[in-house]
Parts: sequence; C-alpha cells; structure tokens
Amino acid sequence: MALDPFLKSILVCPKCKGDLIEETSPPGLVCESCQLVYPIREDIPIMLIEEAHAKGDHSSP
Repeated sequence: MALDPFLKSILVCPKCKGDLIEETSPPGLVCESCQLVYPIREDIPIMLIEEAHAKGDHSSP
C-alpha cells in the first residue's frame, strides 16, 4: 500500500529538511539532498535519523 499523498507532501528529511521520494523496493523514503533512506514498516514511515541508512546500503540498521 502506498503512502497517503498528503502525508508524503508534508514529510521532509529530519536531518537536512530535504525533499523525500518514495521507493518501493525496499520500501522507504529517500532524501534527495543527503541520500539517506528512511524505512517504511507496515505502511508507517520511520522518520528517525538513527533508523536511516545510506542509499545503496540495503542492510537494516
């Protein structure tokens, strides 16, 4: 299930306040500026810097 469009429109990267783009595999929100990926678990975006990983690093934190 995709994220609600309104929710996607108001979410920003907690680290740099950059725009986020939704990825589907693995599910996550990618910051265009700092290239961090915030995971989506059970349709809930985990917007904690400690839970994010670098784009291209698919290992779980």
